[in-house]
Amino acid sequence: MPATATPTVLTARALLLDMDGTLVNSDAVVERIWRRWAARHGLDGDEVMQVVHGRQGHASMAVLLPDRPVEENLADNARMLAEETADTDGVVRIPGADVFLAALHGVPHALVTSADVALSTARMNAAGLPLPPVRITAESVGASKPDPEGFLKGAAELGVDPADCVVFEDSGAGIAAGRSAGMTVVGVGPRAVSHGPDVAVRDLTQVAVEALPDGTVRLRLG
Repeated sequence: MPATATPTVLTARALLLDMDGTLVNSDAVVERIWRRWAARHGLDGDEVMQVVHGRQGHASMAVLLPDRPVEENLADNARMLAEETADTDGVVRIPGADVFLAALHGVPHALVTSADVALSTARMNAAGLPLPPVRITAESVGASKPDPEGFLKGAAELGVDPADCVVFEDSGAGIAAGRSAGMTVVGVGPRAVSHGPDVAVRDLTQVAVEALPDGTVRLRLG
């Protein structure tokens, strides 16, 4: 189906949730840290911001500095993660995220994020949101989004076929990963619309969750 804000109903057996831009608005800190990084490397900040959302930091660096050795990107990424974890100023929940997560009690779901454990914990705590019991983080995968590995691992952890999963994402890299995994993708927020999700919502206030007796979950979107 085309991306739409028109009321839509989906059914699934599990939900896979991105964090940044989907549950948590961390744009303020991402902008601060990545624009400083861009300036250090003589890159245009606006162009850098078009790349970094949804990917692990070292994967973004590989796109932006293609001739730099992987080892340098990994070391730089470790420094960036430490900066991001320490800076939670302006990190807030996406509207409706608290109600949405509360509605998932008893529904199979997982966090699938390009952040590592420390960063995801810091940002979810800063936004006042509970961490899902199943979490696929940067440490869990060998390849960053847009590779589908994270979403496929999330489905496997939950024991659900990928085709029965619905992904919630905001970035181009994340939406591509969800589609590559063979999952239905709900795009959250304005950034998502141009990247071809199956359905788009303004924020999580436009998502209603209903657990059904047969173990599936019904999502009313829009």
